[in-house]
Amino acid sequence: MHTHLHDFLIHWGIMSLSLWVASFLFSGLKFSGNGTLLVSALLLGFANAVLRPIMIVLTLPLTLVTFGLFLLVINALIIQLVAALVNGFKVSGFWTAFFVSIFIAAFGFFIELMIPGSSPVVIPTGNTISI
Repeated sequence: MHTHLHDFLIHWGIMSLSLWVASFLFSGLKFSGNGTLLVSALLLGFANAVLRPIMIVLTLPLTLVTFGLFLLVINALIIQLVAALVNGFKVSGFWTAFFVSIFIAAFGFFIELMIPGSSPVVIPTGNTISI
């Protein structure tokens, strides 16, 4: 049980760091403060764990026709949803969310590579899993 909490905190930290760095690289991504950043990272992780699988199943034909590229659209929509729910988290538009989602996936993957004892594996949704 203790390792689950540790893994959760590591992934939350990676998501927070990814969003923080992205806010410097993308002018259309803003946080009103550190608390907003942490809440946004937490809610984004929750949305990725719960909503993304549902959205993937519901859009499976479109995802298959686009050879999986529609997953990038799903990622962007989830970021926009979290921004709409968290006061103080602003995303200027769809394309900002689109490119931020790509950055977060890539940055998180490389951060996972640097964590001793973890070997990140990319799954089709863009998340990383340590095995």
